[in-house]
Amino acid sequence: MIEFTVPAMTCGNCVNRVNRAIADADPNAQVTADLATKHVSVESTLTASVFVDALSAAGYPPAAQ
Repeated sequence: MIEFTVPAMTCGNCVNRVNRAIADADPNAQVTADLATKHVSVESTLTASVFVDALSAAGYPPAAQ
């Protein structure tokens, strides 16, 4: 499981955009996004860097872990 904190995720629309960015990178990924904690979990066979790039390109760069 890959986990991120996404500080820019501040509303339901942001959650939708984060989910879409991850799905665009890997349509088979399983995503859980918790708006209250700004926490995103991704189940995928791809590496974390793929999702960091996708989230950053969408305007939601993950915080450094």
